[in-house]
Amino acid sequence: MNILKSMFVSMYMMTAMAIVVIAGRSLWVTGDYLTWGGVLLVAAPFMLVLGWIMVFKNVARTSAHFPLLTALATVGLAMACWGYFQGASVNAPILALVGWAGFIVYVYWYSSFGDRSSDSLKVGQNLPAFDVRNVADEMMGSASLIDKPTIWIFYRGNWCPLCMAQIKELVDEYQEIHELGVRVALISPQPHKFTMSLARKFNVPFYFLTDEGNRAARKLGIAHDNGLPTGMQVLGYDSETVLPTVVITGAGGKILWSHQTDNYRVRPEPAVYLKVLREEGVVEA
Repeated sequence: MNILKSMFVSMYMMTAMAIVVIAGRSLWVTGDYLTWGGVLLVAAPFMLVLGWIMVFKNVARTSAHFPLLTALATVGLAMACWGYFQGASVNAPILALVGWAGFIVYVYWYSSFGDRSSDSLKVGQNLPAFDVRNVADEMMGSASLIDKPTIWIFYRGNWCPLCMAQIKELVDEYQEIHELGVRVALISPQPHKFTMSLARKFNVPFYFLTDEGNRAARKLGIAHDNGLPTGMQVLGYDSETVLPTVVITGAGGKILWSHQTDNYRVRPEPAVYLKVLREEGVVEA
């Protein structure tokens, strides 16, 4: 199933871009705003949103099902079909249907992880021990990081714009988090050189850590086989990645809270972490 998702997302993105190009050219040539404008409406809004997220990496979460984009795509499909009945090329409704179906599959199938709940990350139990590599290029055990309250962020890698935005949000709040005596540990199975690059980029007192071979993720039950979009392996990433996960532990390593999202685009805000720490009495309200 995961390999199908990996292949689908890469193919869908290329197809959506092709539909935008073809529709834009056809609109320019024919001047048929109803038909080819409808085809554009199916794919262009989502590609614009995706492009914004990928370029600026400042959106850490979206709605689960993109209701506005879904409505626009559906209207676009109707416009393309109506244009065909008015004498336009059959290519328009075909492209619109392909784009609309791909978007719906992306939103409701690809984006969802389904029901997930790791037995290793249940509230009340201690965080299982694992080893990671730090920016000093040394292996260290998670047990060395449980002497104080800690926010553990397991992210997919530098290639994931939502992950980067999620980390950026925490960086923006690092002063308050640091003053509260809370540690932040950012863990990814990506090649260590990418983790080092991220640490240099943000230059904050967080722990930037690499889960070599994805061993920690597997131990915690949050590994994601074939979670990398097909084709991105050429950048040096492994096909297996990690399911986006947040864990908060108190001093001593007891799990106070965990967020195991069922949709890779839905992630908690930093304010939620601080609220949990205050409600648990770990830090002062």
